[in-house]
Amino acid sequence: MTVFVTGSSGHIGANLVRELIRRKRPVRALVHKDTRGVEGLDIDIVKGDILDYPGLIRTMKGCDVVYHLAARISIIGDKRRTVRKINVTGTRNVIKACLECGIKRLIHFSSIHAYCPFPLDQPVDETRSFSNARSPAYDCSKADSTREVLKTVKRGLDAVVISPTAVIGPNDFKPSRMGQVLIKLHNRKFIALIKEGYDWVDVRDVVRGALLAEERAEAGSQVILSGHWASLREIAEMIGDMRGIKPPRFTAPMWLARLAAPFSEAAAVLCKRNALLTSEALRALRTHQLISRERAEELLGYSPRPLKVTIHDTLKWLEKKGLLD
Repeated sequence: MTVFVTGSSGHIGANLVRELIRRKRPVRALVHKDTRGVEGLDIDIVKGDILDYPGLIRTMKGCDVVYHLAARISIIGDKRRTVRKINVTGTRNVIKACLECGIKRLIHFSSIHAYCPFPLDQPVDETRSFSNARSPAYDCSKADSTREVLKTVKRGLDAVVISPTAVIGPNDFKPSRMGQVLIKLHNRKFIALIKEGYDWVDVRDVVRGALLAEERAEAGSQVILSGHWASLREIAEMIGDMRGIKPPRFTAPMWLARLAAPFSEAAAVLCKRNALLTSEALRALRTHQLISRERAEELLGYSPRPLKVTIHDTLKWLEKKGLLD
């Protein structure tokens, strides 16, 4: 049974492909441009684009299971509409190709941000309504792509939706925005911290949960794969304890961070780099703090490893790649 993976060179994709290889499952990996995450692996690598529907049909034929991870993440809106085009139109193409090619099961990777975070004082679970038009562009796109998948299940597509929280861990080749945060915390590039945080989940736990969902979840199932909530200061202190690095002393209040965000975004545009401090990033830090993984535990036997183990292993991998001072 050949497994077709979109977004195979991304953070989750690189870990998923390695686990599939370990399980001796044939893999056909769709890569758009960046191949760092899959270079040198014993898999079938094909160049392609999920926006190219005829190309998807050609490359997907002969496969049995599809893991759809390809997506555009944004914390600065979607002025060029590329986020929506890739995340929604691209997903529609993957769905149509699955139906055309007779795929037996689709595992669609959504995000915790597909779910509306409000009310903040109640845990987010799979019964929560989806993000709406008032939400950030990325949140909206993941909600709409999930709706597309669930709508097609009613037409006979066997699909499961996976929604991870903030993913960190090894094999983060690009690296991801979460990986960049850890690198900057370790390399003391932040002059101040913010008291809020994320629910951090180990990429290896996400992969394990997704593979369990392929085996056990019913068509149309939604499964949140969460880890452990920790503030940025708590993460910085964990890194400090492991590496003997003093974290920044100053914790910026949210009002000050909001004032700084537009300047951070403008500087990122001028320097042609990813902005980490943006208005949407600050919103994410304040929301999705209470998350339930009860369904994943009951349905899949899922349990995330301790956060300290994840931080340790991630730093070890980043150090091996020469990304840490």
